[in-house]
Amino acid sequence: MPSNKSVSDAPIVQFTNCRILRDHQLQREDLWVREGKILNPEKLFFDEKGSADVQLDCKDSIIAPGFIDVQINGGFGVDFSLATDDFKSGIDLVSQKILSHGVTSFCPTLVTSPPSVYHQVLPQITVRNGGAHGAGILGAHLEGPFISKEKKGAHPEHCLRTFEAGAFQDLLATYGSLDCVQIVTLAPEMRRSSEVIQELTKQGICVSLGHSVANLSQAEEAVQHGATFITHLFNAMLPFHHRDPGIVGLLTSDKIPAGRRVFYGMISDGIHTNPAALRIAHRAHPKGLVLVTDAIAGMGLAPGRHTLGQQVVEIDGLNTYIAGTKTLSGSVATMDTCVRHFQEATGCSVETALEAASLHPAQLLGIEHKKGTLNYDSDADFLMLNDSLYVQATYIAGEEVWRQDVSGM
Repeated sequence: MPSNKSVSDAPIVQFTNCRILRDHQLQREDLWVREGKILNPEKLFFDEKGSADVQLDCKDSIIAPGFIDVQINGGFGVDFSLATDDFKSGIDLVSQKILSHGVTSFCPTLVTSPPSVYHQVLPQITVRNGGAHGAGILGAHLEGPFISKEKKGAHPEHCLRTFEAGAFQDLLATYGSLDCVQIVTLAPEMRRSSEVIQELTKQGICVSLGHSVANLSQAEEAVQHGATFITHLFNAMLPFHHRDPGIVGLLTSDKIPAGRRVFYGMISDGIHTNPAALRIAHRAHPKGLVLVTDAIAGMGLAPGRHTLGQQVVEIDGLNTYIAGTKTLSGSVATMDTCVRHFQEATGCSVETALEAASLHPAQLLGIEHKKGTLNYDSDADFLMLNDSLYVQATYIAGEEVWRQDVSGM
């Protein structure tokens, strides 16, 4: 049998004394990593006769897949919906700073904006792997402008658009390019939305339903045409009604095509969704719940005035409002905070809370073969956490990219 050196000269790192989240369970076993991938130790021992080059004692930490944030509008003073000359340095700053909150991949999100903003910003967003420079970028999430005026939330009304005769061409003209786009949020009750959903789905783009007054049958029709996600459930949609539960009804609908799962985003920050609503959604459809931060530029900054695209927002504690109103406008919660609040509010298991921020968003985007799990051959993007789910260290491709400064605690 060949030695491990003949297969690869790359060093093998063995993480010991840890509990790994694998197959929905925390399992007391070691994690083996080589060349940025998770290794199967049995193959290593029996096929390669290999062994570890480095052993790291994890001191009984939990090891979980890195968090994936599919809806983040900015943070740390950076607003992804503002076309600036130094946009690239802004996105680099956010991707670096969110490592300390356990996010290893994200979808920079643009709220409803004029076409000129999309045309300037989207070419500057590049899909890239994470590393010491910051979390990986999976592609943009475009939330609007094809949304409902009645449920616009914090989106500027003068920038909202409808689909005209050449519906998909309207969308292309508005965005300029779909090269780096991963998710589009739209209101499914808009005329001609079905053909747009079908075309986006055909191009491998995830369609999300949100900022909408759709009834349940309109929402079900959108899912039958390919939509797979709901943008921040309960927020910016018709409230649940027992005779027509609206988009919320998708969680228990019997009209979902066989083999298809509808996922839904939840802002678990203690502000956007009452803990009881969080529990209702989770108990109705636990496998579809995806934690999102919906974070804005003010995340990580002191209270005061900040921006969200074309609007000025005020941060007051954990509340963020459009200036001069009581309209909620994104959140300032970090992903690790959302995970802890979700677990506390629902009483769910640690495994369930961690998978809502890792496995489920990966499944939504169809990347669960490489992200969101610690299965063999998947990317070695993972976190070390303590039992209270505070992040102690963040790894991307098996390399440590952030560690809690113990001396400063």
